Amino acid sequence: MRQAEPVFKSLLFFACLLPVIVLAWQWWWDLLGANPVESVTHETGIWTLRLLLLTLAVTPLRKITGWSGVIRIRRMLGLFVFFYASLHLITYLWLDQFFLWEEIWFDIGERPFITIGFTAFLLLVPLALTSPTIVMRWLGGKRWQRLHRLVYVAAIGGVVHYWWLVKADVRSPQIYSLLLVLLLAARVLYSRRAAGMPGFGFLHFRFRA
Repeated sequence: MRQAEPVFKSLLFFACLLPVIVLAWQWWWDLLGANPVESVTHETGIWTLRLLLLTLAVTPLRKITGWSGVIRIRRMLGLFVFFYASLHLITYLWLDQFFLWEEIWFDIGERPFITIGFTAFLLLVPLALTSPTIVMRWLGGKRWQRLHRLVYVAAIGGVVHYWWLVKADVRSPQIYSLLLVLLLAARVLYSRRAAGMPGFGFLHFRFRA
């Protein structure tokens, strides 16, 4: 399994990069529909959320499968989350608002879904900046782990941002909300079991070491 990891990581890297390649190709050939800015905003936002949930799934996956090597892809996934979140924000600032800062600050202050989306992005910034191993060593393992718990708050903010944006047909946000709840419940369950505490009844299952 360890020998196959470089190949797996390379394939995963390409898979994470593929959405933005497709977007660029669609933009170049004018295939993004009547409102290309809206399409780019939606796609970069939805891929931010998907990759964020995938990042949160790494630890439960390791516990369930016993594959410890999956942890080594978490940093790459996290950086791709920040990459797509940055593209999402830049699309809004540049292509939607044309860097009209007065309008941008008004939106952030007055439109709740933008407020919480911008807050979620700010929470991702320190996580991206502290992702290098040298920074983690400088901070120390415990402080680094405490800081990176902000990812849970950012994920909740991302789901709420999407839900409030959609407003009417909330089926898609509901799916992402359910996935997030399951991932957070798995994290809490694992923490309780690691501390020797009982599980939650119907969620009581045994993680493999």
